[in-house]
Amino acid sequence: MTTTPRHPGSEGETAARQAVMALCAEASRADLEAALEAAVSGLEAPAAADLRPPETGLVMASGRIGGDGRPFNLGEVSVTRAAIRLADGPAGFAYHLGRDRAKARLAAILDALWQDPVRRARVEAALAPAARRLAASRDRAARRTAATRVDFLTLARGEV
Repeated sequence: MTTTPRHPGSEGETAARQAVMALCAEASRADLEAALEAAVSGLEAPAAADLRPPETGLVMASGRIGGDGRPFNLGEVSVTRAAIRLADGPAGFAYHLGRDRAKARLAAILDALWQDPVRRARVEAALAPAARRLAASRDRAARRTAATRVDFLTLARGEV
């Protein structure tokens, strides 16, 4: 049996890219515009050609009762995807819920820029404010949910 040689650290790099792509999918268009501007500030922004122009379609969302029950179709959701190639080589891809084509293209450009080891740190630093804003939003939502939590205590009759 032959195996394909792997680049050292490729699994860690894949996980890091997935994290950046997930952040781009969750961030707002304004966050992505600011991140792109910050990532290329002082540098000439590379031209990006569409491999696949941003397009919107529907996908079926499925769910499970209790998280582990039988899957069922919940309904259709809009998803937008984009694929670009920078003039200097890397290709970037993006998918996000919703119909914002410009956001999908911005996310794909940031993905392509992140793949260049020289630009990676700048892209991650440029996306840091969006990551902090999203983390704060999730924290606020968790606190609001925790405030409505009810602890039930069951007492058996006749016990002291």
